[in-house]
Amino acid sequence: MKAMLLAAGLGSRLRPWTDDRPKCMVEVAGRPLIDWTIDWLVSQGITELVINLHHRPEILGAHLGNGRTLGLSIQYSREEWLRGTAGAVAAASVLLGPSRFLVVYADNLMRCDLRRLLERHVASSVPMTVALHWREDVFGSGVAEIDGSGHIRRFVEKPAPGTTTSHWVSAGLLACEPAVLDYIPLDRPSDFGRDVIPAMVLAQERIQGYRMQSPERLLWIDTPQDLARTEQQLAQELLS
Repeated sequence: MKAMLLAAGLGSRLRPWTDDRPKCMVEVAGRPLIDWTIDWLVSQGITELVINLHHRPEILGAHLGNGRTLGLSIQYSREEWLRGTAGAVAAASVLLGPSRFLVVYADNLMRCDLRRLLERHVASSVPMTVALHWREDVFGSGVAEIDGSGHIRRFVEKPAPGTTTSHWVSAGLLACEPAVLDYIPLDRPSDFGRDVIPAMVLAQERIQGYRMQSPERLLWIDTPQDLARTEQQLAQELLS
């Protein structure tokens, strides 16, 4: 199975660290963030990657190359203009092929049991499964409201305070069947959280919500404060 790593964003909130590099190349505890992500994917048996590029693409390309020396197969999808999280996947659909694929937001540090997620995805016979992470403050995230069967009945990107009671937010990890591509427009930017997932819910497509549990986790690295917190946590773990 191939994984699409979304790595084209500008990382504006993490400036000045992202002025001269993609956000996924910012160092976290002495290593580029992308290396932590790839290590996790390899540990889960994923070695075929497609990565989209836009901001300072030469930095990431020089760091990873074609992946052969790392035991990986890496292909790149270069974006002249930012297509959004979903538009990037549609633009790379030829590289992803006609089979099930993963979408991984490469600007987070994630630990998720992919085998367990995929088992539930297959057993549910759904076009998409969204990994969900419990978060106290949800108003800067994409929030999923889940029914008793674990399906997403409503998805709101960055909701206004008081408009949802759910604390389950998108972890930036999706398991997708090729049918998901039918919901992504090719002529304009589009995002999974703002456009595609709500459209699928409106069309009464069943989308599974996979609720991550300890020791699964997600660490945000959106701001300098997030970066400092994550580095401190990783340093403590490496010393223990």
